[in-house]
Amino acid sequence: MSVVERILVIKHGALGDWVLATGCFAAIRRHHPSARITLLTTPAFAELGGRCGWFDEVWTDERPSILADPLAWIRLRRRLIEGEFLRVYDLQTSSRTGHYFRMLPRRCRPEWSGTASGCSHPHRNPQRPFMHTLERLAEQLGIAGIGDVPAPTLEWLDADIDALAPPGAFALIVPGGSAHRPEKRWPSRRFADLARLLSARGMIPVLIGAEAEASVLDDIAGHVPRATNLGGRTSLGQVAALARRAMCAVGNDTGPIHIAATVGCPTVALFGAGSDPIQYGPRGEAVEVLRRVPLASLPVAEVIAAAERIAARA
Repeated sequence: MSVVERILVIKHGALGDWVLATGCFAAIRRHHPSARITLLTTPAFAELGGRCGWFDEVWTDERPSILADPLAWIRLRRRLIEGEFLRVYDLQTSSRTGHYFRMLPRRCRPEWSGTASGCSHPHRNPQRPFMHTLERLAEQLGIAGIGDVPAPTLEWLDADIDALAPPGAFALIVPGGSAHRPEKRWPSRRFADLARLLSARGMIPVLIGAEAEASVLDDIAGHVPRATNLGGRTSLGQVAALARRAMCAVGNDTGPIHIAATVGCPTVALFGAGSDPIQYGPRGEAVEVLRRVPLASLPVAEVIAAAERIAARA
């Protein structure tokens, strides 16, 4: 009886990083077509991991503090040992996941692709911290024998939007972002001005974001009567479906903008001091990235011009 290879892929998030890693997921599955592949991720991405088709099993990692919950670390250690993985692809490469490698007994450590000291397939490029996520992960997988990593893909991510999408042409507006990273957000009043200009050009502004961003979305909608406010009402599948139908998408460096860019929506991504597009920006022929430090200094005229350019090229 042949023994089935068991492979573990570690990728926690955030959403934009998870989307950028989807090409790596596909490459790992192609490289191990008959293996049983497990994804270790956070609860927020368990559904995506189960839907994408590249994984046979999804484990969730609550990422507890070792001081606050040492028993959780003991349980995870036991689970990793009992998993009997032939190889681990650590696509998170954080200090936490490096510790996962080190806490395994030497006698049962699997082959390990990542940055953990002592691992079998280390990515040691000194330029690694300055590389874009796509090049960094592709180089890491190349060291482990996986070449030709495809571009990120979300072909499998979709949902019904009949009750959400407005009739006619519309543009997606994504004004949210990490609450603890205000430097990554373009001011809501600038988004309101942008939405009014898009509306004047015949595109209905469709606002999307999480429930936690309700105040920002409500503020914009209050200044733009034609806007459709879908705050807190869209799943990730619906975000992808809306992006496929939108004339363009404009937003901060946040997960839904990466989804829009990846499904081929003409996308304008706004970056400030909080992150560097050279390392983390969305990619694609229909993507333009605008960066200003501080982001609030980015004029509306420049953003609407980029949106019109990108929409015209589509």
